[in-house]
Amino acid sequence: MIDWHAVAPELVLTGTVLAVLLVDLLVPNRAKWTLGAVSAVGLLLAVVPLLTLAAGDLPRETFAGSYVVDEFALVFKGLFIAAGYIVLLLSIDSIEEGAYYRGEFYFLLLSSIAGMFLISSARDLIVLFIAFELFSAPGYLLAAWRKSSLRSTEAGLKYFILGVLSTAVMLLGMALLYGVAGSTKFDAIAAALPGASAPEVAAWLQGVDVQAVAVLGIVAVIIGFAFKVSAVPFHFWAPDAYEGAPIPVTAFLSVSVKAAGFVGMILLLFGALRFSGEIWRPFIWVLSVLTMTIGNLIALRQTNLVRMLAYSSIAQSGYILAPLSVVGLGAEVSQQALQAAVLYLLVYAVMNLGAFGVVIAAARRTNTVDLGSYNGLYRTMPALAAMMTLFMASLTGIPPLAGWLGKFQVFSALASADEPAAWTLVVVAVVNSVIAAVYYMGVVRRMYFEEPDPRYHAALLTGGETAPPAPLALALGLLSFGVVLLGITDILPYFSRVAELAL
Repeated sequence: MIDWHAVAPELVLTGTVLAVLLVDLLVPNRAKWTLGAVSAVGLLLAVVPLLTLAAGDLPRETFAGSYVVDEFALVFKGLFIAAGYIVLLLSIDSIEEGAYYRGEFYFLLLSSIAGMFLISSARDLIVLFIAFELFSAPGYLLAAWRKSSLRSTEAGLKYFILGVLSTAVMLLGMALLYGVAGSTKFDAIAAALPGASAPEVAAWLQGVDVQAVAVLGIVAVIIGFAFKVSAVPFHFWAPDAYEGAPIPVTAFLSVSVKAAGFVGMILLLFGALRFSGEIWRPFIWVLSVLTMTIGNLIALRQTNLVRMLAYSSIAQSGYILAPLSVVGLGAEVSQQALQAAVLYLLVYAVMNLGAFGVVIAAARRTNTVDLGSYNGLYRTMPALAAMMTLFMASLTGIPPLAGWLGKFQVFSALASADEPAAWTLVVVAVVNSVIAAVYYMGVVRRMYFEEPDPRYHAALLTGGETAPPAPLALALGLLSFGVVLLGITDILPYFSRVAELAL
């Protein structure tokens, strides 16, 4: 028996996807602006079943326990709706006026969000893989959306080829986990892997080194998700894809797609792999250290702001991975780790979307994303300079903005483990925060202490119009408000409750 209420958000989103296709087919080119409106209304309508589910009894299960709706799933579905709506606001003007205006843009964007909804509730390898492909495949096309740009085509092709390779590695891992457990359900896999009290090994593995098979399967699955979250050394697709894609798509890839990858990884670590921490904790630790350090060091050398934010996004993945390296070291430690990861994903989404929003608004006037175009920005576009200062300060971790709260929770979760490896990771994270401050605050220094470059600001210095379009202005206003509100509001008790219920 299918619980239709549990899958209602996905049904609403699917209906919106079909509505976008129908409207795109029927309306003339001059009325294509309605596609953005239909997409935005559909996302808002998907909030209704989320609220009714949150007000009812949780958790809810359907499809024989393969699909679960709990507070963890609802939090991330809400995040994906909010991020998707912001990306729509960032896209509407750009997509309609740019060379890459197509009705299919909204179809692909909404289809990817539907996959993110699905992965939030996945409790089975098959559902997890279907969701993984559903939110990933549209991204390959979106990255190459500017068909007249060789750089965009290269970005999409590179993203696609490496994405398919990582999917193959992940499928190999899933096949091995299925072979060990004889089931695709997370609970059954957890009971069969090394670390469980009495592993239930599949009959065909009698006499086989189960530990070796399990290790290979676990590492392969984590590699698949490490690619999606652009963790080093599986990050090499991200800078080129982010730089070549339209900036609204870059924002979507760096926030929503990355968050969906982390959701899948978290569900695996806390579900199917929860008793096998001794196998994957060192791997996650190494990934976190490499991702933070290499991402920040390379970001220091960038002269293109989108590319700098791409490497910054890679480094931010390292902070989210850090608390996951102590999962399984006690119930309280695991709860704090989950709370830190979920909270950091939320504040990261607000900070990064805001930074890319400012980049879009400034690029409309300067026609470039070169760092030199931000010299003296406060003189020509003071509102954008003020908002970029907020987002850069938050990404640095300066209180009382949202980024400070996220990093503080990451450090607290690591400290709660009270182990040498965890304390070492705290030191590495603090040092990397200092390194990141150099290039984040470097942007702020350019805006306030450098003279405007006439090559970029000539028209603005003579009194040109600087106001961004209404949808873009709304998005920037919401994100600026959010980055301040999340930093000063006591939201920790709610995330503690989400982590406690999820465990």
